[in-house]
Amino acid sequence: MVYSHEIILPNDDIPFKMFIFEGKDGNYVRKKHWHRSIEIFALFEGELEFYVDEARYSLRPGEFMLVNSNEIHSIFSPKRNQTVVLQIPLTTFEKYYTDEKFIYFSHSSRLQDEEVMHLLRDMYHTYHEKPCGYELKVQGQFYMLLYILVTKYRETDVNEKVIQNSRKLDRLSQITAYMEENYREDISLESLAEIFGYSATYLSRMFRKYAKTNYKACLDDIRLEHAVKDLADTRLPIGEVVLRNGFPNSRAFVKVFKKRYGMLPKEYRRMMQPFS
Repeated sequence: MVYSHEIILPNDDIPFKMFIFEGKDGNYVRKKHWHRSIEIFALFEGELEFYVDEARYSLRPGEFMLVNSNEIHSIFSPKRNQTVVLQIPLTTFEKYYTDEKFIYFSHSSRLQDEEVMHLLRDMYHTYHEKPCGYELKVQGQFYMLLYILVTKYRETDVNEKVIQNSRKLDRLSQITAYMEENYREDISLESLAEIFGYSATYLSRMFRKYAKTNYKACLDDIRLEHAVKDLADTRLPIGEVVLRNGFPNSRAFVKVFKKRYGMLPKEYRRMMQPFS
């Protein structure tokens, strides 16, 4: 099984990422992946199935799923659903770490589900409609959500094995964060290893052992995340999208894009910009 490291980019106008789940139409599988951000899936209609570190969780309407930083997880969406997703940068919780750069949330207690679901529904509705002052309202609700998370869901007594597993992926997350900042450059495995004080062989082994991927696939994922945003939000020629996001040529970009999205970049742009 190949795990991938997902790069989380906040929305342009709020300090977190909020969107409708990409598996909303059903018949969708998101393979195992991990990221440093805290992720919340709020299910309003339909059903979702999660696998978090091999444990299975079935989600029903009115429930949400918390995914911690560096938890390897996958998602199965068998039917159409309405799901709002929030991805919150880990550093948002730095004052509440229970270990170095570590915080862990449990979802064993559902006492606050109704309040959390109400918050998430209203946040997304306000953000989607964008009335005057929407950023202030959404961010106010966001801080209430954070308060509930750290007071009701934060675990302060966490199994040492969970912490150790998180540390393994956290080191790779620091490396991928550097890749995120420099994705437009020509980043070789050798140069990356030298920057972080490893041999190229050891760094390659780290990616394979802990992330179950390789550095090239990880770099392609980072570049693709930015390129997809350009395709959806700009009218830049596809050739320019390719070059500005670090891909060596259009052929390499199309190969990676089609493998991930099952369509050509121009088809994706037509879908996202039907009237352009």
